[in-house]
Amino acid sequence: MQITEAKKHTLAQLVERSNQLGADRSVCNWGGGNTSMKSKEIDFRGKLVDVLWVKGSGSDLAEATDQNFTALRLEDILPLMDRENMTDEEMVDYLSHCMMDSRHPRSSIETLLHAFLPFTHIDHTHPDSIISLCCTDHGRVIAEQIFGERMVWVPYIRPGFELSKKIALAVQANPSCELVLMEKHGLITWGETSEICYQHTLSVIQEVRDYIAKRIHPEKVFGGQRYTPLAAEERMQIAVKILPIIRGIVSEYQRVILTFDDSPDFLEFVGSHVGPALSQVGAACPDHLVHTKRVPLFIDWNPQCENVEHLIQKLKAGLADYKENYQVYFEKNKNFGDTMHDPYPRVILIPGIGAIGTGKNKKMSSIALALYHRAVAVMKGATTLGEFVSLNEKESFNVEYWPLELYKLSLAPPELDMARKVAFVTGGAGGIGSSTCRRFVQAGGHVVVADLAFENAQKLAAELVETHGEGVATAVALDVTQEEKVQQAMEQAILEYGGIDLLVSNAGLASSAPISETSLTEWNKNVAVLGTGYFLAARAAFTVMQEQGIGGNMVFITSKNAVYAGANAAAYSAAKAMESHLARCLAVEGGPYGIRVNSVMPDAVLQGSAIWNSQWREERARTYGIEPHQLEDYYRRRTLLKVNVFPDDIAEAILFFASEKSAKTTGCSLTVDGGVAAAFTR
Repeated sequence: MQITEAKKHTLAQLVERSNQLGADRSVCNWGGGNTSMKSKEIDFRGKLVDVLWVKGSGSDLAEATDQNFTALRLEDILPLMDRENMTDEEMVDYLSHCMMDSRHPRSSIETLLHAFLPFTHIDHTHPDSIISLCCTDHGRVIAEQIFGERMVWVPYIRPGFELSKKIALAVQANPSCELVLMEKHGLITWGETSEICYQHTLSVIQEVRDYIAKRIHPEKVFGGQRYTPLAAEERMQIAVKILPIIRGIVSEYQRVILTFDDSPDFLEFVGSHVGPALSQVGAACPDHLVHTKRVPLFIDWNPQCENVEHLIQKLKAGLADYKENYQVYFEKNKNFGDTMHDPYPRVILIPGIGAIGTGKNKKMSSIALALYHRAVAVMKGATTLGEFVSLNEKESFNVEYWPLELYKLSLAPPELDMARKVAFVTGGAGGIGSSTCRRFVQAGGHVVVADLAFENAQKLAAELVETHGEGVATAVALDVTQEEKVQQAMEQAILEYGGIDLLVSNAGLASSAPISETSLTEWNKNVAVLGTGYFLAARAAFTVMQEQGIGGNMVFITSKNAVYAGANAAAYSAAKAMESHLARCLAVEGGPYGIRVNSVMPDAVLQGSAIWNSQWREERARTYGIEPHQLEDYYRRRTLLKVNVFPDDIAEAILFFASEKSAKTTGCSLTVDGGVAAAFTR
């Protein structure tokens, strides 16, 4: 297929319009909606043909590029209007033969809708105000008052051939029609140019938005407030206590990452009189179902008179009931070949506290909540206009388990070894720490970069997010010698991800001096960071892992000096030996909980190390009777393998202990030093 420069410009306009629509989530859900344009292109035969460009399945309008759009020959599609019926499987197969370029993505589920309508540019969106109208019990009557003959109202039908043909015929029968309202679904608008189409879409949305705004009485929203939100600090304290417990329970089948959200709209909804009942009516839009399920879990907890223990009991009972009810829902509605999804909720609502989202990664748990923000807005509008209605149970199931909808999820790349896991790395911005963070994220995990050098930790976290995507890393300030600071850092990790799966205890320092010249200050400093610091971090992590109840992993970065009596390094070596034995002790305690604890013993990792760029380098060089710049070569030559050891080498060893490859190993020490015979364990 040949695309002229003029058409490249037109396609760029389609992409720009799509990005603009998607950028406003009150207009277009994440991953939902689709846009199109019609043009003439030259096909592989050199023939000028009419072409439909439509967004590909599974892509998000906000992030779409020209690579996310598919071109199809209209002359092949339009004859389908003469068909009486067509299954989804037949439609997908047929459209695959209409593609101008087989390398393009599979076209949208609603491709026929765009093809059958005769307009040059078409938008299909799910705006809050429109969905509010379309999910109101007498929405059609209100729509006729607002738009009159300018609109066509279509009763709910799941997207596909039948809906597309019904809409096309209805528009043909109404020459003055300017828009289509799809019951319990969304909006279709059009225009002769991309800009006209975009402006028309916004103006229609605004009409309904204004209509609703004039009728809202703030004190009556959701029946008024039943509970007052707890103070922000108290909400955070409770969240820290309950998130690991929730994460442990809902990770029964596969680990999940949590997102906590106490935004004002959530607090208003969960604390209202009708919020509990409204939340169980059903999803506000079919596009939500795959990410939020049909209903959230609403916890009936009184924040004014019940304590945290009551909340924990109700959470455990509620999650068990939700799982059982979901299994019943699946068995009642399943079709041949359906496989049940994870039966736990994607959204959990708690009065006075807010909402919790679950997902396979931070992005997906955040998306679940982002979509529920939209659901709350829709229910607010719908209950202003009348009674909120949604898809019934069978309709919901047929969307949630619809092969064409599930296909979108299949487009995600396969999960990597560390997927669904969270690592807390102390000294995370240093040489070994930063390599570990990068390697863990590359393997699909999430990292908490914890470091005394907070600015460096922030830079590394920002780099990881930029490279690997939203939510994969966060930075926390950490002084491992301060009990309160360690606890605060761990709480930040819990609030960010719901818990942790791996502690990499790596914060360090070093000093070198003969014992007669070793001051008490230096001794205490080594013990504080390398002994007490490892203890405090391990204790905090161990507690979280116990609360989760799904096992866990700790890797201590000790040293060759943990087993080798290094000259002029008594304070450092003794503290490193303490770390090593602490790891073994924790392995014994952790076993019954499935918590594995192992150590990596590096030696002479100079690259990127703040320790080796300090006085330690000069002190060690003086001990060996060489110049500081000769240290790297000295360490290489003294190894059996004649190699230098780098941070990435240590990161690989850490990843081994963090992975299932070492699932049956605990209390073990792995030396990564190039082979120093004097440090062989005996």
